[in-house]
Amino acid sequence: MTWFESGGDYAAYRPTYPPELADVLRDAAPDGKVAVDVGCGTGQLTVLLAETFETVVGLDPSADQIANATSAANVAYRVSPAEALDVADSSASLITVAQAAHWFDLPAFYREVRRIATPGAALALITYGVVELDDDLAERFDTFYRDEIGPFWPAERRHVDNRYADLDFPFEAIAAPTVTIERSWTLREFAGYLGTWSAARRAREAGRGQLLEAIADDLAPIWGDGRRTVRWPVTILLGRVAP
Repeated sequence: MTWFESGGDYAAYRPTYPPELADVLRDAAPDGKVAVDVGCGTGQLTVLLAETFETVVGLDPSADQIANATSAANVAYRVSPAEALDVADSSASLITVAQAAHWFDLPAFYREVRRIATPGAALALITYGVVELDDDLAERFDTFYRDEIGPFWPAERRHVDNRYADLDFPFEAIAAPTVTIERSWTLREFAGYLGTWSAARRAREAGRGQLLEAIADDLAPIWGDGRRTVRWPVTILLGRVAP
Protein backbone atom coordinates (compact mmCIF):
# COMPACT_ATOMS: atom_id res chain seq x y z
CA MET A 1 0.00 0.00 0.00
CA THR A 2 1.19 3.54 -0.76
CA TRP A 3 0.90 5.77 2.30
CA PHE A 4 2.70 8.94 1.28
CA GLU A 5 0.96 10.62 -1.64
CA SER A 6 0.59 13.80 0.47
CA GLY A 7 3.34 13.07 2.96
CA GLY A 8 5.16 16.32 2.28
CA ASP A 9 2.23 18.55 3.13
CA TYR A 10 3.68 20.39 6.12
CA ALA A 11 0.62 22.47 6.92
CA ALA A 12 -1.75 19.50 6.80
CA TYR A 13 0.18 17.06 8.94
CA ARG A 14 2.26 19.00 11.45
CA PRO A 15 0.74 18.89 14.96
CA THR A 16 -0.76 22.12 16.24
CA TYR A 17 -0.19 23.46 19.73
CA PRO A 18 -2.74 23.28 22.56
CA PRO A 19 -4.52 26.49 23.62
CA GLU A 20 -2.97 26.36 27.09
CA LEU A 21 0.43 27.06 25.53
CA ALA A 22 -0.79 30.48 24.42
CA ASP A 23 -1.96 31.19 27.97
CA VAL A 24 1.45 30.23 29.38
CA LEU A 25 3.20 32.56 26.95
CA ARG A 26 0.80 35.44 27.50
CA ASP A 27 1.25 35.16 31.27
CA ALA A 28 5.03 35.39 30.85
CA ALA A 29 4.90 38.57 28.73
CA PRO A 30 4.69 42.02 30.34
CA ASP A 31 1.66 42.89 28.21
CA GLY A 32 -0.38 41.56 25.31
CA LYS A 33 0.61 44.10 22.68
CA VAL A 34 3.05 42.50 20.21
CA ALA A 35 4.28 38.92 19.85
CA VAL A 36 6.90 37.92 17.29
CA ASP A 37 7.02 34.28 16.19
CA VAL A 38 10.39 33.50 14.60
CA GLY A 39 10.79 30.53 12.27
CA CYS A 40 7.01 30.46 12.11
CA GLY A 41 6.68 28.00 9.24
CA THR A 42 3.04 27.90 8.18
CA GLY A 43 1.88 29.60 11.37
CA GLN A 44 0.92 26.78 13.73
CA LEU A 45 1.93 28.79 16.79
CA THR A 46 1.50 32.22 15.18
CA VAL A 47 -2.26 32.00 14.85
CA LEU A 48 -2.56 30.64 18.38
CA LEU A 49 -0.73 33.71 19.71
CA ALA A 50 -3.14 35.89 17.74
CA GLU A 51 -5.87 34.88 20.17
CA THR A 52 -4.07 36.47 23.13
CA PHE A 53 -1.99 39.30 21.60
CA GLU A 54 -3.15 42.45 19.83
CA THR A 55 -0.60 42.06 17.03
CA VAL A 56 1.49 39.06 15.98
CA VAL A 57 4.35 39.04 13.48
CA GLY A 58 5.30 35.71 11.92
CA LEU A 59 8.77 35.49 10.41
CA ASP A 60 10.34 32.69 8.38
CA PRO A 61 13.25 32.59 5.91
CA SER A 62 11.21 30.43 3.52
CA ALA A 63 8.96 32.34 1.12
CA ASP A 64 7.10 29.10 0.41
CA GLN A 65 6.25 28.61 4.09
CA ILE A 66 5.05 32.20 4.38
CA ALA A 67 2.96 31.83 1.21
CA ASN A 68 1.17 28.86 2.79
CA ALA A 69 0.81 30.32 6.29
CA THR A 70 -2.58 30.42 7.99
CA SER A 71 -3.95 33.95 7.97
CA ALA A 72 -5.57 35.91 10.79
CA ALA A 73 -6.73 39.50 10.97
CA ASN A 74 -4.07 40.60 13.46
CA VAL A 75 -1.15 38.59 12.02
CA ALA A 76 1.47 39.97 9.64
CA TYR A 77 3.81 37.47 7.95
CA ARG A 78 7.22 38.42 6.57
CA VAL A 79 10.10 36.57 4.97
CA SER A 80 12.97 37.15 7.38
CA PRO A 81 15.86 35.12 8.83
CA ALA A 82 16.25 34.68 12.57
CA GLU A 83 19.62 36.41 12.53
CA ALA A 84 18.28 39.66 10.97
CA LEU A 85 14.71 40.09 12.14
CA ASP A 86 12.46 42.42 10.16
CA VAL A 87 11.08 43.94 13.36
CA ALA A 88 11.47 47.41 14.88
CA ASP A 89 13.68 48.03 17.90
CA SER A 90 12.09 47.66 21.36
CA SER A 91 8.72 46.57 19.97
CA ALA A 92 8.11 42.93 21.01
CA SER A 93 6.61 41.91 24.35
CA LEU A 94 7.05 38.23 23.50
CA ILE A 95 9.42 36.47 21.12
CA THR A 96 8.76 32.81 20.37
CA VAL A 97 10.52 30.10 18.39
CA ALA A 98 8.68 26.82 17.90
CA GLN A 99 10.55 23.75 16.68
CA ALA A 100 13.22 25.85 14.95
CA ALA A 101 15.77 27.30 17.41
CA HIS A 102 18.15 24.37 16.92
CA TRP A 103 18.68 25.54 13.32
CA PHE A 104 19.63 29.12 14.26
CA ASP A 105 22.93 30.88 14.71
CA LEU A 106 21.95 31.44 18.33
CA PRO A 107 24.42 34.23 19.27
CA ALA A 108 23.23 36.27 16.27
CA PHE A 109 19.60 35.50 17.03
CA TYR A 110 19.97 36.45 20.68
CA ARG A 111 21.45 39.81 19.69
CA GLU A 112 18.35 40.40 17.60
CA VAL A 113 16.11 39.31 20.48
CA ARG A 114 17.68 41.91 22.76
CA ARG A 115 17.28 44.54 20.05
CA ILE A 116 13.56 44.01 19.44
CA ALA A 117 12.48 43.24 23.01
CA THR A 118 10.54 45.71 25.12
CA PRO A 119 11.54 46.08 28.79
CA GLY A 120 10.66 42.84 30.57
CA ALA A 121 9.86 40.96 27.38
CA ALA A 122 9.79 37.17 27.42
CA LEU A 123 11.55 34.75 25.09
CA ALA A 124 10.28 31.20 24.60
CA LEU A 125 12.09 28.44 22.74
CA ILE A 126 9.62 25.62 22.23
CA THR A 127 10.18 22.11 20.99
CA TYR A 128 8.07 19.00 20.98
CA GLY A 129 10.02 15.80 21.43
CA VAL A 130 9.90 12.40 19.81
CA VAL A 131 6.34 11.29 19.20
CA GLU A 132 4.95 8.84 21.76
CA LEU A 133 2.67 5.99 20.67
CA ASP A 134 0.70 3.33 22.51
CA ASP A 135 2.80 0.49 23.94
CA ASP A 136 1.86 -2.03 21.27
CA LEU A 137 3.15 0.33 18.56
CA ALA A 138 6.16 1.74 20.38
CA GLU A 139 8.75 -1.01 19.86
CA ARG A 140 8.50 -1.08 16.05
CA PHE A 141 8.39 2.71 15.87
CA ASP A 142 11.38 3.13 18.19
CA THR A 143 13.44 0.84 15.95
CA PHE A 144 12.43 2.91 12.94
CA TYR A 145 13.27 6.19 14.64
CA ARG A 146 16.58 5.09 16.15
CA ASP A 147 18.05 2.66 13.63
CA GLU A 148 16.33 3.14 10.27
CA ILE A 149 15.48 6.82 9.78
CA GLY A 150 17.95 7.94 12.47
CA PRO A 151 21.01 8.20 10.18
CA PHE A 152 19.13 10.64 7.95
CA TRP A 153 18.52 13.24 10.67
CA PRO A 154 20.74 16.34 10.60
CA ALA A 155 23.10 16.64 13.57
CA GLU A 156 20.96 19.43 15.05
CA ARG A 157 18.16 16.95 15.71
CA ARG A 158 19.97 15.87 18.88
CA HIS A 159 18.73 19.09 20.51
CA VAL A 160 15.13 18.00 19.95
CA ASP A 161 15.84 14.50 21.21
CA ASN A 162 17.26 15.83 24.48
CA ARG A 163 14.53 18.47 24.81
CA TYR A 164 16.90 21.44 24.46
CA ALA A 165 18.77 20.44 27.61
CA ASP A 166 22.13 21.53 26.17
CA LEU A 167 20.94 24.48 24.09
CA ASP A 168 22.55 27.77 25.11
CA PHE A 169 19.94 29.97 26.80
CA PRO A 170 21.55 33.00 28.53
CA PHE A 171 18.39 34.50 30.01
CA GLU A 172 16.78 34.63 33.44
CA ALA A 173 14.62 31.53 33.60
CA ILE A 174 10.85 31.65 34.04
CA ALA A 175 9.20 28.47 35.28
CA ALA A 176 6.99 26.86 32.66
CA PRO A 177 4.41 24.12 33.22
CA THR A 178 4.35 20.81 31.40
CA VAL A 179 2.36 20.87 28.16
CA THR A 180 1.51 17.92 25.93
CA ILE A 181 0.21 17.85 22.37
CA GLU A 182 -2.30 15.07 21.73
CA ARG A 183 -3.95 14.06 18.49
CA SER A 184 -6.35 11.28 17.55
CA TRP A 185 -5.03 10.07 14.21
CA THR A 186 -5.54 7.35 11.66
CA LEU A 187 -2.43 5.58 10.45
CA ARG A 188 -2.60 7.53 7.20
CA GLU A 189 -2.52 10.81 9.11
CA PHE A 190 0.42 9.57 11.17
CA ALA A 191 2.23 8.50 8.00
CA GLY A 192 1.58 11.97 6.56
CA TYR A 193 3.28 13.46 9.61
CA LEU A 194 6.31 11.18 9.20
CA GLY A 195 6.54 12.35 5.60
CA THR A 196 7.09 15.96 6.74
CA TRP A 197 10.30 15.10 8.61
CA SER A 198 13.53 16.45 7.19
CA ALA A 199 14.96 12.95 7.71
CA ALA A 200 12.18 11.54 5.52
CA ARG A 201 13.06 13.97 2.74
CA ARG A 202 16.73 13.04 2.99
CA ALA A 203 15.90 9.34 2.97
CA ARG A 204 13.83 9.74 -0.19
CA GLU A 205 16.63 11.74 -1.84
CA ALA A 206 19.02 8.90 -0.97
CA GLY A 207 16.71 6.36 -2.59
CA ARG A 208 15.58 4.93 0.75
CA GLY A 209 11.95 6.01 0.64
CA GLN A 210 10.97 2.38 1.19
CA LEU A 211 11.84 2.83 4.86
CA LEU A 212 8.77 5.04 5.22
CA GLU A 213 6.49 2.66 3.41
CA ALA A 214 7.83 -0.24 5.49
CA ILE A 215 7.13 1.38 8.86
CA ALA A 216 3.56 2.21 7.81
CA ASP A 217 3.02 -1.32 6.46
CA ASP A 218 4.39 -2.88 9.66
CA LEU A 219 2.26 -0.69 11.92
CA ALA A 220 -0.94 -1.22 9.92
CA PRO A 221 -2.07 -4.57 11.38
CA ILE A 222 -1.38 -3.30 14.91
CA TRP A 223 -2.85 0.17 14.43
CA GLY A 224 -6.02 -1.10 12.82
CA ASP A 225 -8.54 0.95 10.83
CA GLY A 226 -9.45 3.32 13.65
CA ARG A 227 -7.76 6.17 15.44
CA ARG A 228 -4.95 6.11 17.98
CA THR A 229 -3.81 8.75 20.44
CA VAL A 230 -0.49 10.28 19.39
CA ARG A 231 1.41 12.42 21.91
CA TRP A 232 4.32 14.84 21.89
CA PRO A 233 5.86 16.18 25.11
CA VAL A 234 6.42 19.93 24.78
CA THR A 235 9.50 21.61 26.24
CA ILE A 236 9.40 25.36 26.85
CA LEU A 237 12.63 27.25 27.54
CA LEU A 238 11.16 30.44 28.90
CA GLY A 239 13.16 33.47 30.00
CA ARG A 240 13.15 37.18 30.69
CA VAL A 241 15.08 39.34 28.22
CA ALA A 242 17.38 41.78 30.00
CA PRO A 243 17.99 45.18 28.39
